[in-house]
Amino acid sequence: MTVTGDRTSWMIPPGRAVLIPAGSLHAIRMWGDVAMRSLYFPVTVPAPAFDIEGCRVISVGPLLRELILRVADLRALDSREPAEAHVMVVLMDELTAARIEPLLLPLPADERALTAAKHVLTNPADTATTEGVARRSGLSARTLERLFRAETGMSFGLWRQKARLLESVRLLAQGGSVTDAALDSGYSSVSAYIAAFKQTFGCTPGAMAQTGNGLD
Repeated sequence: MTVTGDRTSWMIPPGRAVLIPAGSLHAIRMWGDVAMRSLYFPVTVPAPAFDIEGCRVISVGPLLRELILRVADLRALDSREPAEAHVMVVLMDELTAARIEPLLLPLPADERALTAAKHVLTNPADTATTEGVARRSGLSARTLERLFRAETGMSFGLWRQKARLLESVRLLAQGGSVTDAALDSGYSSVSAYIAAFKQTFGCTPGAMAQTGNGLD
């Protein structure tokens, strides 16, 4: 799935979950066949996992996965029932301890820079230079770089690299090979793609694909 909102885009492959704070405007796009579970928590629940300003993607380990499935089957937890209250405590502990995944991409606020960003997201394999992307968006390359650094904290080149890598995560999640993911996301060298992927996400593309333990 891809979740967008708060000037950020998050990629959620199998085996991950997204925590969305109350009141956060967002949109969700499904890619291919997706089975998901949604848990809703009262805003009064005190838990470090919810003490966040924006969304975050977390890794779903085996225990957290089973807890999510269990709560979804129950449909609701009754705090008056000792067993269900205990499930809630363990669930909160697991959500708090879950590893945060670097699967987010900040989006610029400036409309011209956002046009450039949307072009990259729509055409990740496009080989246009920074000058070409800037010109298409009504900007100079220098202004494009300045806007991306100021509004995303990344140079346009690094931003485009991460956008391509996140696109490749989606392709891997859909069963694509590492070679196809590299080529379809704009990399002409598979080895360069694997190196960039590992530097960005801390694991190889193959490991990312294998750790998916989706909730289907």
